[in-house]
Amino acid sequence: MKYCFILLIPIQLALGQSRYPQDYFINPLDITTVLSGTFGELRNNHFHSGLDIKTQQVEGMKVYAVADGYVSRIKIAHYGYGKALYITHPNGYVSVYAHLQKLEPKLETYLKNIQYERGTYEIELFPQADELIVSQGDIIAFSGNTGSSGGPHLHFEIRDNLERPINPLLFGIDVKDTKPPTIQKFYAYPKDANSFINGKNERTELRLIPRGNANFEVEPLTAYGYIGFGVTTYDQQDLAANKNGVSNITTTVNGIKNFEIDFKRFSFDETSHLNRLVDYEFYKTNRSFVKKLFVEPNNPLSMYKDVIDNGYLKVEDSINNIYKIVVSDFHGNTSTVSVKVKGDKPEEKLQKIIARPYHHFIYANDATTLEDQHVSVYIPDNTFYDDVNLDFRVSGDTLHLHQDVIPLQKNIGINYDISQYQDGDKNKLFVGKITGYRKYINYIPTIKKGDLLTAYTKTLGQFILKADEKAPSVTPVNFQNGKWLSNYRYLKVKISDDLSGIGSYRATVNDKFILMEYDYKTGVLTHDFNDNVVTDTRNELKIIVTDNVGNNTTFEATFFRK
Repeated sequence: MKYCFILLIPIQLALGQSRYPQDYFINPLDITTVLSGTFGELRNNHFHSGLDIKTQQVEGMKVYAVADGYVSRIKIAHYGYGKALYITHPNGYVSVYAHLQKLEPKLETYLKNIQYERGTYEIELFPQADELIVSQGDIIAFSGNTGSSGGPHLHFEIRDNLERPINPLLFGIDVKDTKPPTIQKFYAYPKDANSFINGKNERTELRLIPRGNANFEVEPLTAYGYIGFGVTTYDQQDLAANKNGVSNITTTVNGIKNFEIDFKRFSFDETSHLNRLVDYEFYKTNRSFVKKLFVEPNNPLSMYKDVIDNGYLKVEDSINNIYKIVVSDFHGNTSTVSVKVKGDKPEEKLQKIIARPYHHFIYANDATTLEDQHVSVYIPDNTFYDDVNLDFRVSGDTLHLHQDVIPLQKNIGINYDISQYQDGDKNKLFVGKITGYRKYINYIPTIKKGDLLTAYTKTLGQFILKADEKAPSVTPVNFQNGKWLSNYRYLKVKISDDLSGIGSYRATVNDKFILMEYDYKTGVLTHDFNDNVVTDTRNELKIIVTDNVGNNTTFEATFFRK
């Protein structure tokens, strides 16, 4: 690493800036860039903040510094980005490399020295500007599959000096893409009770009619009042079959632009508001994203521009309109949908059908506490985007808090009074969420204070108070007690817990801490003997694994090395 670092001059990257340096950054991998994930595409509760670059289904590919700079952050975690490296560049941008297998040797040594010093695998470091200097093209790491990665790839980001992610393709990093986006479904939405689509006051799917060259029409519809539209769409590049996100959607009414959403950049503060962009209920029940091409109240997303009437089409009686959308990918390939809308006022106002009359009406801008038996739920103000009518019931230790079809902006607090339980049982209790048709129980971090258990969640649904009295299991993977391991590089142990989940673990050899990497996807702990902390011939291994309510298992074994 030979770069002589220059004073970093902060710059302000205006959101309106249209030009980004085209020759400043190189590709982080030395293979053809093929993407499994694009910038800004919709994920569960967030926008994707970078490019997922395919690594040919293998780990261990060399990852290069895309420009001169210094390593400003190293974060190692079991979940999320897994092993991640951040480089700050003299022009104010930061490049991010995530799901890494390992860092290059000098950086890996720097990292492990501090991990051993602090006695922890998960760690976050912020080196000084003169500590870990790199030059463009230096090998900084090797690609992997760590954290919440679904397969080997490199997650790559470019952020501005305010930590806002920006599409790396804007900087000249390119992929081959000559295909227009695919439009799968198209929907119309009434704005309120005085709006109608084909005589109904409900979301309506509209049949797409192909007209060639990625252009569609929709069979003519009648409407009245303010209506909006929504689209299910994806994009594909030439060299990959993955269904990725689109870059831009623009709409016009009678040839006049009335809405645009552009996915080239966003702030992490707003990413969870993706749930306001999409039809959240439809996603939760159909696992498909419908992007709403209108802006509802309390939607803070910065991606919108040139929005007229919040993107709605105002339909008056006997007046015809032509509504059109243009869906674009980053390379300018487009698909279109044209809709002819005829104004037709229903003779009698229709009433929207309500499935069941719930009795807990929540005003969005008010804080609310719901109570029943030994359970209470605290809902902070502005948790909901709109006023809502909730189903709130308690049956024994099960809390029915509506269904997960309404998005939340904030965490709500679930409180259980456990004073009726025996003192010896109270420490084993936790709050879990019941999910899936098989009724899995997912642990929610639970705080105990006296006889009150509190858990925080950002989703509605079914919750339960559960006791976990069973300790985790620990099983050796590639060795047996009393055996020689001289020819092994790795020591592997599988850990699991069938209810509250793994909370922590700690491993020692001859009473000395050893680093073990935890892959939660496989449940395997791995120690690398190349760390050179195991130097004796006879070695006493001890691993203590604790679940999330405090049950623990101690595993002990003897092995030999020379």
